[in-house]
Amino acid sequence: MAGKLLSIGECMVELMQAEGDLLRKGYAGDTFNTAYYARTFLPADWSVDYLTAVGTDTVSGEMLAFIEKTGVGTTQIRRVEGRSPGLYMIHLKEGERSFSYWRSVSAAKTLADDADHLRAAIEGSDIIVFSGITLAILAPSAAETLLSELRRAKAAGKSVVFDPNIRPRLWDDKQYMLDTISAGARSASLVMPSFDDEAAHFGDADVAATIARYRGLGVYNIVVKDGPKGVTLSFGDAPLQFVPSANVDKIVDTTSAGDSFNGAFLARYAVDGDPVKAAGFAASAAATVIQHHGALVSRDKLPSA
Repeated sequence: MAGKLLSIGECMVELMQAEGDLLRKGYAGDTFNTAYYARTFLPADWSVDYLTAVGTDTVSGEMLAFIEKTGVGTTQIRRVEGRSPGLYMIHLKEGERSFSYWRSVSAAKTLADDADHLRAAIEGSDIIVFSGITLAILAPSAAETLLSELRRAKAAGKSVVFDPNIRPRLWDDKQYMLDTISAGARSASLVMPSFDDEAAHFGDADVAATIARYRGLGVYNIVVKDGPKGVTLSFGDAPLQFVPSANVDKIVDTTSAGDSFNGAFLARYAVDGDPVKAAGFAASAAATVIQHHGALVSRDKLPSA
């Protein structure tokens, strides 16, 4: 059955280390990465669109051309005069990543400023994806505008998917961060947290505690990612299900591990409705991604859908 997936957030210019002192330019960002992998694994009768804002500068134009080339739609992307895309650099050490960011004039911070545009895009979609980073870059009033529209979508029966993706450096106040992440979860019908984030910032003792907390916020479909320890699923009234991680020969770059899992999971789950099978496939996709450099791994290197 055909459908429409909309992912909302910030795509940034990505600089990654190449040979010598050279840098390689790309484009990535958590919700765009998810859109990329969802597009890769969804059948052709599904559309995948990205909602953000970019500038009117040359780099913004190049970013739009890149997004279109991946097959992700750009019709929901607004262009804002006087703004530009954010930029980040990946630093790798033994496969683990750290980042430096430059995003003070990021156009994506205005993605919810046109409320009518936002509502129309959400109303026209079947699956809507957003993250804690989406919320973190917005002013409080803009974050509330977005959450209000997502609550409407959830009430209308749409699938609203939230990855908390907690990045404390993006938030000015810890309590506001925790409160806003919780508000994001209340707006969602499916939450896909990473356990290490939840333990570090919410103090969850174990995966069961993470599931119980999100259940308490009114979320009844939960996928808890726990890196090499696997994934735990809590869907409706069904018993908890555990899906092991896939084998990895050598970790090269963990960038986009969770994003690729999310995109692959949503693609498979949208087609057959089986969360366990979707998680198994997504684990295989994420294991492939972390054995290559960069956030977006080419289709020919990924498992077939």
